[in-house]
Amino acid sequence: MIILSLDILGAIYTVFQTLWYFSCPFFRRKTNADIIIASANSPLQYPMTGFRVAPLKKRLIPGLALQTQGRGLTTNKRESGVLSVEDLLDGDQVEGQGQSELTISSSSLTQLNDLLSRVTYTSTIYHIRTSDLVSFTFEDHKAMFPIMIRRPSVPVLYDPGKDINSQVTIITKTFLRYKELNVLIQSIRKFYSKIKIIVADDSLNPEPVSGNNIEHYIMPPAQGWFAGRNLAVSQLTTKYFLWVDDDFEFLNETRIESFVEIMEGLPELDLGGEVSGDQFYFVLEYDEGDESDGGCLRRIRGFHQPLPGYDGCFLVDGVVNYFLARTDAVRSVGFDPFLKRVAHTEFFIDGVGKLMVASCKGLSVGHQKHQAQETYDSYRNPGKPEEEQKLAHHFFKNYLNYIKY
Repeated sequence: MIILSLDILGAIYTVFQTLWYFSCPFFRRKTNADIIIASANSPLQYPMTGFRVAPLKKRLIPGLALQTQGRGLTTNKRESGVLSVEDLLDGDQVEGQGQSELTISSSSLTQLNDLLSRVTYTSTIYHIRTSDLVSFTFEDHKAMFPIMIRRPSVPVLYDPGKDINSQVTIITKTFLRYKELNVLIQSIRKFYSKIKIIVADDSLNPEPVSGNNIEHYIMPPAQGWFAGRNLAVSQLTTKYFLWVDDDFEFLNETRIESFVEIMEGLPELDLGGEVSGDQFYFVLEYDEGDESDGGCLRRIRGFHQPLPGYDGCFLVDGVVNYFLARTDAVRSVGFDPFLKRVAHTEFFIDGVGKLMVASCKGLSVGHQKHQAQETYDSYRNPGKPEEEQKLAHHFFKNYLNYIKY
């Protein structure tokens, strides 16, 4: 007898694990881009990577088959859905139609496989992200595969436009540095006369910032770097944005098109360059810990591996503030407005596991010479109490037992 059983995986947010009961390797053949069917080293054929179904919808279970003579099929299910055979005919031996357990019997392998090809799963509980587990058995053979219950998301598309001005917006956050900001804007306009520039400004006494295609947003005073980034990112309408500090300066080597060319070829990538020759990048080593003890996080200078096909580019976790990013990806991470000063690594900490970042040599921007400003410097450099508050925030928010960077 063949048995297919379906078991919900505990709590609704629990991530399933798939258990395989084979004593020898098996070959795989791909039937489409999403599903891999396990060929019958055992007599059972099934979608080894599982398949997806929308909540409260029905779908055929792809690839089910038996590669040897036998009788019987059973499926079990607890809470999230039911199993059925489509288009039953008189004489088909099926028990448990539309229930948690489905048993199919036949003396004909051909008929049994025909019935298997028409087994469906129907989700009966609405949730946008949960899972069931199917147990498929015949005699002493058993296999398990997942059913992912997922609500399809609506795509968000961006008009690709005709040139770089339609693809990228330049954003910056400024505070008490209008002289440097004006140098930055003039240098941008030297090379990109029409590209949109968004300025988030939390200066104590705001001054006007004028120019073609510049959006200047005035914030409450001294709200900080991350609050300003959140404001600027909220106003984006382009697929990509380039973030820069307000004391950067565009050079002949500052070619946004080079960023976009790489990122269009690698659509999951966000890309940093170098500032005045400094290609600063790092990786974040994170151990999760357990329920009773927080995780450990370390920032280490280095990279995961070179980016294949791109000399001088390395896959990393964090880069300098010269960074071309995907608008949707950064919005999914956000900038923690609790962090007002000297906040940089913290964004990439929140982006671990959400962003794939690279740093490329040769994608360069200049840095203006620093000029001491007493009021600015008093805000720029946090005191010990603020540093301690920031660390305490990390230990709670990121559930850490140890942090070093």
